[in-house]
Amino acid sequence: MCSVDELEELEKGTEVDWDSYLKAYYEKPRSAKTWSGFDVREIYTPKERVGKDYDETIGDAGKYPFTRGIHGNMFRGRYWTRREVIGIGSPADTHERVKVLADHGGSGLNTIADITYEMGLDADHPWAMNEVGLTGVNISHIRDMATLTEGIPLDKVSWSLITASTVASVTMAQYIAVAQNRGYDIRGLRGSVQNDPIHFRYCGFRPACPLDLSIRLGCDVMEYCTRNMPKWYYTTVNLYDLREQGITAPQEVAFGFGIAMIYVDELIRRGLSIDEFGPRFTFYVSCHTDLFEEVAKIRAARRLWARLMKEKYGAKDPRSMQFRFAVHTAGCSLVPQQPLNNIVRISYEALAAVLSGVQSLHCCSYDEPMCLPTEKGHLQALRTQQILAYETGVCNVADPLGGSYFVEELTDRIEEEVLKIMKQVEEVGGMKEAIRTEWLDREFEKEALKRQKEIDQGERLVVGVNIFSTEPETETPLGVQRIPSESARTQIEETKELKRTRDKCRLKDRMKQLREDAEEGRNVLPAMIEATKTFATTGELMGTVRMAMGYSYDPMEIIECSF
Repeated sequence: MCSVDELEELEKGTEVDWDSYLKAYYEKPRSAKTWSGFDVREIYTPKERVGKDYDETIGDAGKYPFTRGIHGNMFRGRYWTRREVIGIGSPADTHERVKVLADHGGSGLNTIADITYEMGLDADHPWAMNEVGLTGVNISHIRDMATLTEGIPLDKVSWSLITASTVASVTMAQYIAVAQNRGYDIRGLRGSVQNDPIHFRYCGFRPACPLDLSIRLGCDVMEYCTRNMPKWYYTTVNLYDLREQGITAPQEVAFGFGIAMIYVDELIRRGLSIDEFGPRFTFYVSCHTDLFEEVAKIRAARRLWARLMKEKYGAKDPRSMQFRFAVHTAGCSLVPQQPLNNIVRISYEALAAVLSGVQSLHCCSYDEPMCLPTEKGHLQALRTQQILAYETGVCNVADPLGGSYFVEELTDRIEEEVLKIMKQVEEVGGMKEAIRTEWLDREFEKEALKRQKEIDQGERLVVGVNIFSTEPETETPLGVQRIPSESARTQIEETKELKRTRDKCRLKDRMKQLREDAEEGRNVLPAMIEATKTFATTGELMGTVRMAMGYSYDPMEIIECSF
């Protein structure tokens, strides 16, 4: 029961600003543009499709140009893989969270590296000691990888290893070495490694990802997996991280395809045919908050990639023409204000991914603007996917928005804009030159500034930020994830102990072979795998290759080579 005083306070708190109420009643959209700035008409009609042949421009799902999906029956054949990104504290900490999500219905494992590992630094590196495990997991040596994968059937479980930088080569060496030590035939391993070091220079890792080293090591992984691991997806070209810079949906596709073609051209230069490696080429795509634009973007990307592979590169195998993609809902769309609203944003973004025919989906956790995902946050993100799969009915039909006059017109407009941007890239000398001259950097900066101005001036509304704001929250509803300090200390000490006790003679022999292979232009993966088995660490493997390529042993230029 409330006291009289409490009732009076409640009555005071229920006073309504009726002018604001009436204003809200008559409110209408302030903008008739998509997120990327396309003008939108009030209604779309059959006139938009006059003169456009269905089979040529759209086609059925499972048929060239794959606008409507790469499989004829889409999710009636199999649901998308429901992965949640996991990387927290030590390998043992991450392993425990992996098991939690596996127990709650996750259908694919997905672990992400921390910034120290992506830079190629061991846990005991002076720069790394205070950062280990804070943004993912550091794998300093083969024992760390063994701990991460302990008890998991590597020949049955699909594992996605999110290491994007040049260190992806080391990740593959460590994973393969552990699998071989456990008696697995690596030809039977299923999974993927992100391995897109070119793009990762734009995520704050430029010292670790110089362009020539990125092409060399990225393609070494792709070539090795093509020849030795037929079930493994050897790259996931990361359009998502590009979009996080603030660029538009067409720029996301155009710039991502530009980077992808650098890898394709290099693999062909090495003697591989497009149909040898094309079927295992994949992409990581963002799904932002503009539902129809995101669906149209992915439909346009599928059509563009199919035509690019067939017309530019001469692909004959339909699998080489299929745009296979995973989706990461847009982390940049999430805000710390009114954090539970992020669950709604994530749900709409995940819906766009499913309506687009996604192959693998990660939903952000609502608490990511504040901390690494808590266990409850992770489970909520997984439940979002499960509700979409089991309750909404959106999986019953392939490309359910196909044929919408609006969606088809928007698909065409995005395709036209992507081609226009790709032409601009060619005019500056191609994607390599766009990166070398920092033309691409300037495009990112220009778009990010434009987006921020739109928010600051109220042209782009974000609930809880510049509209319907409230007093700042003082706590996160489901708590905050904190990394145990002892996890990092233990990993650092274990790394130091391993370096003290390993067989240094065997190690030096393996590292010498790695150095020679790197200097003479041979694929470095075989030598990396053998060196990993003699307890070469991440920093040592990367440092050796860097020196062979003319770079400093340590990207932070703090420590010297010990061999």
